[in-house]
Amino acid sequence: MKAFVYTDEGLERYAGRFVWLSINTEEAKNAAFLKRWPIPALPMLLVLDAKRDAVTARYVGGATVPHLQKLLDDAEKTYRAKSLSAADTELAKADRLASEGKNAEAAKSFEAAIAAAPRNWSKLGRTAESLMFAISGEPSRCATRALELYPRLKGTISSANVAATGLSCAASLEADKRGDLLSKLEKATQEVFDDRKLALSDDDRSGLYLALIEARDASGDDEGVVELKAEWSAFLDGAAARAKTPEQRTVYDSHRLSAYLELGQPEKAVAMLEQSERDFPDDYNPPARLALAWKALNEFDKALAASDRALAKVSGPRRLSVLSVRADIYVAKGDKEAARATVAEAVAYAKSLPEGQRSERRIAALEKRLSGM
Repeated sequence: MKAFVYTDEGLERYAGRFVWLSINTEEAKNAAFLKRWPIPALPMLLVLDAKRDAVTARYVGGATVPHLQKLLDDAEKTYRAKSLSAADTELAKADRLASEGKNAEAAKSFEAAIAAAPRNWSKLGRTAESLMFAISGEPSRCATRALELYPRLKGTISSANVAATGLSCAASLEADKRGDLLSKLEKATQEVFDDRKLALSDDDRSGLYLALIEARDASGDDEGVVELKAEWSAFLDGAAARAKTPEQRTVYDSHRLSAYLELGQPEKAVAMLEQSERDFPDDYNPPARLALAWKALNEFDKALAASDRALAKVSGPRRLSVLSVRADIYVAKGDKEAARATVAEAVAYAKSLPEGQRSERRIAALEKRLSGM
């Protein structure tokens, strides 16, 4: 969004109406903010009411310019309204609960908002997407609800996220528990994918590819999986080639690397990531991704060198991911002692993070890995 959306001239009219703030979730100085307003996923958009110390609107995921404009317009209406409808009241409550990390309670209020929604309610799409995120840890409920909501959202940008999230949930279910959820949601997702009237961003379309690949994999269609992965990789290469700036091009690095790894072609990622590292020498992401590519190529010394460069630049919770990959490199290299020392370092670092950045779940997972080494 930083490369494609926030620079758009269509947002200039909001300059005097909102105070824009970008939060780096990796910096310790922002821990107090993160404690007050947890950020479980990126990107996340929050519209905060400074006078009431409350959330006016919350959205998890990327957005196109029209999508963001609608979010901001709706948020301003809510902020200025003297009274709210039943649906708007429940949505405001749900956003607040979700912002406090209370997903179960938030889901109830998102459901209540949808139930109270008048015909053609402008916030239905955002509410449905937020509900999907809140219940994504309950695959059966997530898939079922997505299938129920999709017809009401058909033809809108929100239909993409709801269908794809529901499809991923269905694909994660055991085969005997899916019923026809997988096939129906795959059809819905493909319908969104094929609708050229929808102004989907390349990032949105990449997400649809991922969900459709998961569905083919869950169906045991190995040939279909390979075909879709190849198509996905070619699509991403094309999107990167159309980028007008290095910043726009690197937006696709993560998904392109994933596609190359999935296709067993990690060598295709090396030149791409080396160029990104030259273009953005202070960013830990290119060398961190290079470490993965070199590991897949069994070039362990090059992988460790890239990991060294990433560690010199990364801080906060993301450092744990770099250390985890570094431990994987040592394991693949056959150096069990170094792998164990790296995981122990990750545990100690995870425990040292301030509240707001510290994750007890992450610590437990690292400690479990360490005990098994």
